Amino acid sequence: MRFSGKTCIVTGGGSGIGRATCLQMAAEGGYVVVADLDLASAQATVDSITGAGGTAVAAQADVGSSAAVQSVVQKALEHGAAIHAIVNDAAMMTFTPIVDIAEADFFKVLSVNLGSVFFFAKYGTPHMPTGSAIVNVSSVHAFATTPNVVPYASSKGGIEAFTRGFAIEMQSRGIRVNAVAPGSVDTPMLWNNPNVKSGVEKLSGPIGKPEDLAAAICFLASDDARFVNGATLLVDGGRLAALR
Repeated sequence: MRFSGKTCIVTGGGSGIGRATCLQMAAEGGYVVVADLDLASAQATVDSITGAGGTAVAAQADVGSSAAVQSVVQKALEHGAAIHAIVNDAAMMTFTPIVDIAEADFFKVLSVNLGSVFFFAKYGTPHMPTGSAIVNVSSVHAFATTPNVVPYASSKGGIEAFTRGFAIEMQSRGIRVNAVAPGSVDTPMLWNNPNVKSGVEKLSGPIGKPEDLAAAICFLASDDARFVNGATLLVDGGRLAALR
């Protein structure tokens, strides 16, 4: 029970990788704060957890908002005095060429995908004891991408740079900061991607399950990974190797 007695925040917890991570953390004893823009989806995850005998609470949040992130942190602290794991999974994509995209849309992607990582780092880590961990969800798009998703790819590249730098800042406090980079995963984000639907983005290699990523995330968030810090773990079924 790697998360027994620990409070864990997971963003994007209403579906896909985030939901699978919430379920695994709860199954391993964690108290999980399921944060999602869609409160009904977050509550559905909570219901699955409590139905299996676990403990969790739903939190509606636009993670691109500082105030919303601070509210999630406070909800986590209602359960206890500390936060032991933060998983930044929430993300959004746009599919418009840079010359055509509205400025607000470009910066919205950066705010949700990268700004949220900053907000949880700033407002979450003051409540994290030695031995705690942050896991940020990046993407193979940080390394090899396709047309019309530049804001998303940029945000994921920024997440990896942030992860490396913040890991150094947190080292003296014994808080580890790592990332995972998924490839193609069987989630709504993948199948709703118009580039995938049109064939512009080719799906090469196997398609992972959300549980595959949850296993990697929970490893990095647990004491099993106590000597892993500032790293990005590729969990892509070999997709990046094929893209390169």
